[in-house]
Amino acid sequence: MVGYSSGAATGMQQGTLWGRMITLSRLRQDENLDPIELNIFSSRLEAVCDEMGAVLRNAAFSPNIRDRLDFSCAVFDADGLLCAQAAHIPVHLGSMAYAMADIVSRIEWHEGDMVVLNDPFLGGTHLPDVTLIAPLFFKRQLTAFLVNRAHHADIGAASPGSMPVSHSLDQEGRVIPPGKLIRRGELDRDFLQQLCGGNRNPRESEGDFAAQMSANRSGLHRLHELIEAWGKAGFREGLEALNDYGERLARESMARLPEGTYRFEDYMDDDGQGHSNIPIRAELNISAKGVVIDFTGSADQVAGNINCPLSVAAAAVYYVFRCLMPPQTPACAGSFRPITITAPEGCLLNAKRPAAVAAGNVETSTRVVDVVLGALTQALPDEMPAASHGSMNNLAMGSDSEEHRWDYYETIGGGMGAGRHGGGLHGVQTHMTNTLNTPIEVIESRFPLRVRRYALRQGSGGDGQHRGGDGLVREFEFLAPTQVTLLTERRTHQPWGVQGGEAGQAGVNRYNDKLLPPKISLQIENGGTLCIETPGGGGWGLVHE
Repeated sequence: MVGYSSGAATGMQQGTLWGRMITLSRLRQDENLDPIELNIFSSRLEAVCDEMGAVLRNAAFSPNIRDRLDFSCAVFDADGLLCAQAAHIPVHLGSMAYAMADIVSRIEWHEGDMVVLNDPFLGGTHLPDVTLIAPLFFKRQLTAFLVNRAHHADIGAASPGSMPVSHSLDQEGRVIPPGKLIRRGELDRDFLQQLCGGNRNPRESEGDFAAQMSANRSGLHRLHELIEAWGKAGFREGLEALNDYGERLARESMARLPEGTYRFEDYMDDDGQGHSNIPIRAELNISAKGVVIDFTGSADQVAGNINCPLSVAAAAVYYVFRCLMPPQTPACAGSFRPITITAPEGCLLNAKRPAAVAAGNVETSTRVVDVVLGALTQALPDEMPAASHGSMNNLAMGSDSEEHRWDYYETIGGGMGAGRHGGGLHGVQTHMTNTLNTPIEVIESRFPLRVRRYALRQGSGGDGQHRGGDGLVREFEFLAPTQVTLLTERRTHQPWGVQGGEAGQAGVNRYNDKLLPPKISLQIENGGTLCIETPGGGGWGLVHE
């Protein structure tokens, strides 16, 4: 791919490159961008997002953002349509792509503003994911938006880690409707105090917000440079060409799918409130016009927290079809034009306020991926992989003791599903998450915890011509009394295999020697141990004797 990321070329090279771009842009007038210029334009936009991510990571205070990389950055146009994104968290980016146009249309923007929000029913996902939006004005005209979304381990819930086994939104922490944290360049310090003051570690929370603001400022600077070089008309032309190119690639990839209707059903283990075997159903209608995904027949929203707004379900659908597109497909709104998503209002995947949604973003989104992949397996049986471990294996914990108030959150990887070309990877994050594990050194130096075991769960992947990947074993010893919450899946319904491959092993949660349910909040005493064994991936193909 041809392109320069920020700072990747010398001043002379950059000057020559920008001069050539501007000259060609003027010569072309109404002609389309040539492939090299389009690639440069796309790469520059992606570089803006990458640099935002680097700033956010390096400036953040919390391990969840700095070490696990639980954040995402993107660029949107003046109408809130996706232009570019970094390779960060699919559930963050897809949901932003789906909801941003509605968010930005409801706000009166001024130069220097920065809006903060986390309300799942007003463009968010779940409360810990806090979004900051900065408008870019070029020559006093609204031209674009810079956006980042980061997971705050403390967003004010009574349960440490702000991922409770909840049954309503107000139990999950502080709901932030879209509001201006920075107004015309001036930080609203009272608003920031409201956001951070009641948290277990206000200094850490304030540091993470400062990092998010810094990331957006970096993006504003870099994107302004790009627009100044191309000119506003050239920038608009580049976005139009990029979206058209993305749509062409998307339609070409979908043309490989046999036209028809394909259905699949899978289940959530439970909702943490006494309901189990909760169905998610998808019907895919593939035609020359595109793809329509209908989730009619899925369960109604439930009492527990596995509900999600439609934007989260859309993120999972976008992710699956993005995987079918060639690698050079730009992450822009045009790439998703051929995809239509419907789900009845009030169902599990299109929940209504005040439904609890903490686990919908992390667990239900992952099952939506499985359901869409399962339907596509009928269309392309030889090309689709088996189910991966199917859970982010969420672990939230902390303490409100006067001696040491703390909280921590992590997700744990598992086994990847096998495919036609080989076995699944072992012990990795899959599909809707793309975070790292927190280093053991960070955990043990920051919190009253000891990691007693961190290893592959040997043999947990499903057998087959190609074996599914193995899950992980992560065992903690607690050096002080700690409140712990587990939000996990695939403890009952195993990750399925395809083409005769066997299912991966279901996950297991244990406190000392006691088996725990998939979703639970419990108090663990000093010296207690918690062991999480994550699911393996499904196998692919019959074993040849």
